[in-house]
Amino acid sequence: MEVEIGIGKSGRRAYGFDDIAIVPSRRTRDPEDVDISWEIDAFKLELPMMAAAMDGVVSPPIAVEVGRLGGLACLNLEGLWTRYDDTETIFEEIGSLSPEKATRRMQELYQEPVKQELIGRRIREIKDGGVIACASLTPQHVEEYASAVVEADLDILVVQGTVVSAEHVSKSPDRQPLNLKKFIREFDLPVIVGGCASYSTALHLMRTGAVGVLVGVGPGQACTSRGVLGIGVPQATAIADAAGARIRHLDETGVYVHVIADGGMRTGGDVAKAIACGADAVMIGSPLAGAYEAPGRGYHWGMATFHPSLPRGARVNVGQKGTLAEILVGPAHENDGTLNLFGALRTSMATTGYETVKEFQKAEVMVAPALQTEGKTLQRAGHRYGPVGTGGDR
Repeated sequence: MEVEIGIGKSGRRAYGFDDIAIVPSRRTRDPEDVDISWEIDAFKLELPMMAAAMDGVVSPPIAVEVGRLGGLACLNLEGLWTRYDDTETIFEEIGSLSPEKATRRMQELYQEPVKQELIGRRIREIKDGGVIACASLTPQHVEEYASAVVEADLDILVVQGTVVSAEHVSKSPDRQPLNLKKFIREFDLPVIVGGCASYSTALHLMRTGAVGVLVGVGPGQACTSRGVLGIGVPQATAIADAAGARIRHLDETGVYVHVIADGGMRTGGDVAKAIACGADAVMIGSPLAGAYEAPGRGYHWGMATFHPSLPRGARVNVGQKGTLAEILVGPAHENDGTLNLFGALRTSMATTGYETVKEFQKAEVMVAPALQTEGKTLQRAGHRYGPVGTGGDR
């Protein structure tokens, strides 16, 4: 239902994770009987998750460790790992920068050109770890580096930007926009594309032949696109709309395209709500940036943080919370929901009576903004389970 914003303008009301709650069903299950595995293309993963393609989150060693824990990590092939042979001093410098100097200095660091030989080397480092190799490129450079990706035997390519469309229009004779549908049809590897935040865009991206679509524009902890550009859709609504597009595409073609919630999740409850809204898997960044092993040393920044003319991200200090294993699969030693994210998903599914992720997508949800505050006065006063109402971000 549309709400009148003013004379001549109306719009739909949209909801984020803090606005909704999952409703328990008539049955419960043992957590051990719940299956949270995820199958995409020819690959099966024990965890329905991707580690976000952000330099402070995913390094080749982190990608290997995430894979061993059952997830899938995406390496940014236009980041520091392919610009510098030795990244140790670079990350040390980024971690030591004052907030006033961070953005300008990072713009300078990212002016170093991407080196094709490092693309191949980083992918092989992941492959040598015996896990699925996944990496991302922006639409502007995907054709330039596609051959290097194939030669390195990458398993899954992610074509990712703040907003990706199936129909980019440019009047400039010097800019030939990427024909996403043609590229995917002719490319030898499965491709995930995104981000998007609406039914129509998700549907058009699914029609390109992508195996998965990333859903999320601006919800990330380090992303400032919503403030800088004024665009975005709260995640619960964006995911539900994309899931609706998935149903239509399946009816039209018989092909199931995965919906991957990208950003806006801080706790296990957020992950569970993303699945209940229709996601097949989640892409998370800031929770993993808080791992002791993460390359960012407790700092986190997005792909647009270092844009040369219009930065749309910030370097944020997420701190160091626990090991990568503790964050993903536990055990948790805090009660705020930021550790054992996928143990929480499993328990949420068991508590509400759902056995598989596909079943959990059909869970009843309701608009319930009081969920965060009802009866929680003492928790808020003690700051043990909070801060309340923060929502969470990638």
